[in-house]
Amino acid sequence: MPYSIAGIDVHLHRKSPRAGNNGPRAENARTLLIFSKVRASFPTFDTVTLNNARACKEIGELIGSCYIDVTGVVVSAKAELHTAVERLVASHALHGSESLCKLLRYLAKRAQEQPGVQVKEYQIATEVFGRQADFDPQLDSFVRVQAGRLRTKLAEYYGSEGSADRLVVELPKGSYALALHERPALAGGNGVGAEMSVALGTAPSPGARPLVLVLSAALIASLLFIAWFVASRRDPNAVQRGGVPPPAVFRVFWDGFSRKDQEPWVIFSNAAFVGRPDTGMRYYDAARDQNAQILDHYTGVGEVLAVHNLDLLFRTLQRSVRVKRGSLFSLDDAKNNDLIFIGSPSENLTLLEVPSTTEFLFRRIDKGVRAGNVSITNAHPQGNEAPEFLATPSNVPLTEDYAVVALEKGLNPQHFELILAGTTTLGTQAAVEYVTTENYLNDLLHRLNVSKAGELKPFEAVIHVKVARGVPVESSIVALHLPKS
Repeated sequence: MPYSIAGIDVHLHRKSPRAGNNGPRAENARTLLIFSKVRASFPTFDTVTLNNARACKEIGELIGSCYIDVTGVVVSAKAELHTAVERLVASHALHGSESLCKLLRYLAKRAQEQPGVQVKEYQIATEVFGRQADFDPQLDSFVRVQAGRLRTKLAEYYGSEGSADRLVVELPKGSYALALHERPALAGGNGVGAEMSVALGTAPSPGARPLVLVLSAALIASLLFIAWFVASRRDPNAVQRGGVPPPAVFRVFWDGFSRKDQEPWVIFSNAAFVGRPDTGMRYYDAARDQNAQILDHYTGVGEVLAVHNLDLLFRTLQRSVRVKRGSLFSLDDAKNNDLIFIGSPSENLTLLEVPSTTEFLFRRIDKGVRAGNVSITNAHPQGNEAPEFLATPSNVPLTEDYAVVALEKGLNPQHFELILAGTTTLGTQAAVEYVTTENYLNDLLHRLNVSKAGELKPFEAVIHVKVARGVPVESSIVALHLPKS
């Protein structure tokens, strides 16, 4: 049976056991010798057919593996896309944008698994962002807005920290089909660049196939392994430590917390619970749980991710933070340090002992169908502002939450407190993402009329948070007050 090996037609024959003393074993040895002297490769874009399956079976004893791609996408292109996407997710440009990272990974997965199949807005809305089955893309531009934000972030990355990247991930306007191509300026003039410029979802022309055959199977395997190894072991903070300056808006907002020699304390909530993890726990109630053992070593998912985001942010500012759970916080910590509180006073009880918000107050509801839920009360509603902000009821999946972002003077007027707190743990996560995301901070500082470091004064804001499948996907300011000194 003939096989094309690096441009040479090689015919494999089965010899009868009667032919010579060694029979098929000698013939196999001679055939294997042929493979050792040439670079063997099967066409990359073969699909699984009966003939190919038989071919693999017949040659299986001579070659350790026979790989036939069944998707129509070059294996190396898949690995290159995976590496490029993970580099983007770990970048400064997409730092804190969990919803955009989720969208990027989804589109990459679709490009790899279903090449050439157009992704619909409805699929993205329901599968990525958790929208309901009645979502209508004609009436709701949410997916288009998110795609636009992703394109902006991609352009931002490749215009700054990714300016030296050889391969570029692109989301063309009017399409949700992710593409991977080589930068024209970095492409070689020997034709190799044409091979690597692969838009995922389309097969190269037949004329490009000889270029694929030039590469040996061993070299391809080695390159793929190296790409996988580097991607899997890559330090997500390497870009930040590589000298890329953080956006100016970060310097402006975080100036008071990052310019001093002493690191600020990050105080995260760890509410008091009673009960047992295996049989059920509930919040501690002083009226009926006086003799119960208190469990105070639990915190929420949002608080964990919030601490992680702050740590990454301060690394970009070439600073660090100290972290402490609320139950171990003391007034001595408050007197001589800048403080960042993560979590509302309903769980971060230490907020009750230090200066806190005066315009927007957290309140646990005692009566009615929302009993036990936490709301944010607007002490002095302005204009069309709501007097109270309530998240989705706790007996249904969470789709919206509210959070407070507030800067206050500390016990020592020389120090500041930053309060980042939602009515649920996901609202708290969104509050921290808000102050660690460039476009959100730009909007906040614009509203506060702040453009330079040192100009930021105490403020209190409420943000509305959209949640999809347990992930905050979009936040916006719904109330902003400047407390009276």
